[in-house]
Amino acid sequence: MKLVAFDRQDGPGLGVVEGDSVIDLSAIDRNAPRELGAVLRGAGLASLAAIATKATSAQKVPLAGISYRMPVETPGKIICLGLNYIEHVNEGPFQRPDYPTLFMRGMTSLVPHGVPLEKPKVSDTFDYEAELVAIIGQKSRHLTAENALGAVAGYSCFNDGSIREFQRHTIQWTTGKNFDRSGSFGPFFVSSDELPPGASGLSIECRLNGQSVQKDNTKNMSFNVVETLVYVTKGITLEPGDLLVMGTPAGVGHGRKPPLWMKPGDVCEVEIEKVGLLSNGIVAEA
Repeated sequence: MKLVAFDRQDGPGLGVVEGDSVIDLSAIDRNAPRELGAVLRGAGLASLAAIATKATSAQKVPLAGISYRMPVETPGKIICLGLNYIEHVNEGPFQRPDYPTLFMRGMTSLVPHGVPLEKPKVSDTFDYEAELVAIIGQKSRHLTAENALGAVAGYSCFNDGSIREFQRHTIQWTTGKNFDRSGSFGPFFVSSDELPPGASGLSIECRLNGQSVQKDNTKNMSFNVVETLVYVTKGITLEPGDLLVMGTPAGVGHGRKPPLWMKPGDVCEVEIEKVGLLSNGIVAEA
């Protein structure tokens, strides 16, 4: 199942993507869920499929005309991995870590597909990072290699936009990873059953102004989705709607000579095979 969150005239909406159209679930049933996190915490994805089967042509809208929202409007936790592709590790001053390198992002740092990212006033070092994100579907603690993937409801695309100057101020990356409106998430949620286990073996690419700047495959993660879930849940309870952002490949701007930074007027695209294409323009902070 491929889902999209979008703006309706009466507020948020949730739809099932069918080719170039969206089945507007609220047009079928005014009591239909309007936010994916609530679905994952409640009746589950099967409830949406049941509503969608009742759709008529009048209850579909063109995908091209919608205004996107983030697939999960208010994730409880956004847990991100650094240094998770070995060639990316080699771009910087780090060595391959023995354990997943985790940090957190906050909601105010993110925008949906189609909404501009903001280059901040205080720094030009605005970098792109194409990433896969796993969306948690059930409350989980102490997962094992055998059951870990059962915790994942689906996947989406993520741009872990980073202000490198501020990221390097201390050994903790929080500030540089959390500037307002510096990252993005979307456009779609694709359920796990539509993809290979752990979303492994998928092409992942970032393009800046149409030029490919990152290209790799999700099978090349140092720590795959299963290993990361097992590690995280040793100490952290994951809950429905939480995000696990799986790290970026080589080719980031700070690793280039000269560095390549995003600037106002640019367009950055993150595309993951079978998952979607996340696109955002860049504007200057007002």
